[in-house]
Amino acid sequence: MNSDAPVPVPRTGVPLGIDDPVEKARAELKAALAAIEDKANVPRRFSRAVDEKVAQARAFSRRNPAATAVAVVTVAVAVGGAVWGFVRLYTR
Repeated sequence: MNSDAPVPVPRTGVPLGIDDPVEKARAELKAALAAIEDKANVPRRFSRAVDEKVAQARAFSRRNPAATAVAVVTVAVAVGGAVWGFVRLYTR
């Protein structure tokens, strides 16, 4: 299966076959800046991580709804207990 279709290059990669040194330097600079942006953009990285964890949680809840219900109840009890304890300490 040999295809002559061009292989997609990621944003942080430099395409092969650039002969002009100026164009190659521009492509390398563009790739370096894209890599720095990907690395330094913390809100985007956080958003991607949250989206991934949400997808994992949804997949887990589809596979095992009983364990999901137990986890939700456990978290609710823990949060309720923490709030109750904080209010109790605050009112004393």
